[in-house]
Amino acid sequence: MRADWHEQVAVVTGAAGGLGAALARRLAAAGARVALLDRDGAAAEQLAAELRRAGLQAQAWACDISEQPQVQQVFAQLEGQWGGVTLLINNAGIAARALARDCRAEVVRRVMAVNYFGAVHCTEAALPALLAARGRIVVISSVAGFSPLIGRSAYAASKHALHGFFDSLRSELQGTGVAVTLVCPSFIATGIEAAALGGDGRPLARRRDVSGGLASADAVAASILHAAARRQRLLLPSATARAAYLLSRLAPALYETLMRRRVGAEFS
Repeated sequence: MRADWHEQVAVVTGAAGGLGAALARRLAAAGARVALLDRDGAAAEQLAAELRRAGLQAQAWACDISEQPQVQQVFAQLEGQWGGVTLLINNAGIAARALARDCRAEVVRRVMAVNYFGAVHCTEAALPALLAARGRIVVISSVAGFSPLIGRSAYAASKHALHGFFDSLRSELQGTGVAVTLVCPSFIATGIEAAALGGDGRPLARRRDVSGGLASADAVAASILHAAARRQRLLLPSATARAAYLLSRLAPALYETLMRRRVGAEFS
């Protein structure tokens, strides 16, 4: 990995915790200069300081990626400090947990603003440098990006939108040397579900997760960086994700039945 990431300029959004923090730690350990973007600037700075104390290169920026002017300002500052981005990891995301009939449109818009438009904003800001460097874009999607997910229609919509945009972008970038990797994990041991919004837009009072075992954020991060190094188009980082991908295509009705049994009880 060191040969791939040493002295490269990597941006990780949603880097203060969970999968983003795991990615940032691995990239910094591999010699990359890591820009940690997170709405929680204090938490991002805490991680950046930890990495710097270990002799690694990391800087933190407080940034709400749903706000394009903030994104443009951060990327301009980053280029002035370290030069152009060579690896962009669009990881930041939020979840909403409610049946579609109980989920207000404003909640759907908020999820789309962060999960979809946030990735679009960062990609637009980074693309000139990525083209110059023949760099890499990694997009953290989900099994919900290619299949239905009961009680998370807003989240699934945002992840489906990522696939439409970035699959099309990959086609447009053919021949430029810029790689686009879509990552579709199942449930990971991060805080996104615990911090999910309810259908009324308020944080849920408690976590109700009946989805089964959770993957380790560090293990998923390792597989993501391996796929990015290989410029892989799609990563399904677990047996569950691979099974979901195949079954949702080959037998969609059966997939929906199994998914309702596994996840739907949360809303019964």
